[in-house]
Amino acid sequence: MNANSCPATAIKPAPFRIGLATSRSHQQGPDSALAQLLNGSRANIEDHLKPQLIVVGRTLDAMQQSGLLDRYQHIERFPYGRQGGLMKLVSRVVDTDPTRTLDAVIYIMDPVDPSSTFPEAVALKRQCVIHGKPFLSTLAGAREWLELEAMATGAAPNTALDATFNLGDEGIALIAHDAMKNRMLDMAERHFALLDQFAFRCATGTTGSLLNKLAQRIKGAEAGRNWVRPYLSGPLGGDAQIAELILDRQQCRRVLFLEDPHVARQHEADIQLLERAARTVTDYALCISDAGCGDRWLTLLQQRVALVKL
Repeated sequence: MNANSCPATAIKPAPFRIGLATSRSHQQGPDSALAQLLNGSRANIEDHLKPQLIVVGRTLDAMQQSGLLDRYQHIERFPYGRQGGLMKLVSRVVDTDPTRTLDAVIYIMDPVDPSSTFPEAVALKRQCVIHGKPFLSTLAGAREWLELEAMATGAAPNTALDATFNLGDEGIALIAHDAMKNRMLDMAERHFALLDQFAFRCATGTTGSLLNKLAQRIKGAEAGRNWVRPYLSGPLGGDAQIAELILDRQQCRRVLFLEDPHVARQHEADIQLLERAARTVTDYALCISDAGCGDRWLTLLQQRVALVKL
């Protein structure tokens, strides 16, 4: 396995190589998603992770215009999107050269921006999933990932984020395609103590039923019966039901959606709807789409959650 991949058994030391892009609507102004991310995560970036940032042209222009990371030296400019910047990021995700390959991609997407559905944008996410690298398409997801990875290098927690790690007030959606259901069950069993701390768990169709059977085995028949709230199966609209929970900003901030990127899916539009919901409330919700990255995320999340209780 590549040393840059996600599993928690191989905590990767800095420096990271991170691809960075944002939709145009997330670039301008002091309250933009780009500004919130880079200002709020500045210490994690500059003092702890110290990544090489490979930034697509217009996003880097916006950073320079707003003075974001203005003293940070480890930045490489990629072309504008119309000149192939995103296409080059896709190539770097799959590159086997450790001096060129990306460890993660942050692409904060506006779901109403047509470029979010361009082939290079879709391919960028798909190749991240295939190669086991984080694809972070919301402000909340990128902010949490930088926080957890920085803490893995010894950084102190950002107390401004403590409320989001109080799982007794949080919800999580657990979704898996057919080929990934066993991986989901293995992951849920391995991280059961953490998942059990969430105030609310939900899942689509069969995945929810399987998770409740797992909970009954661990907690007992009665205590585990409704551990997960099952919604309809994905093809019948379960993804849309969970999307509404995300959009309401009350019940479901985090989504662990184990995708099988090699299988064509008739309900692709429903899957995209769920991701689109998270991107619509970009400062609130996040979606993890790869099993290896999900396992690492849950491991680091457990460490961060423990600090909230101290």
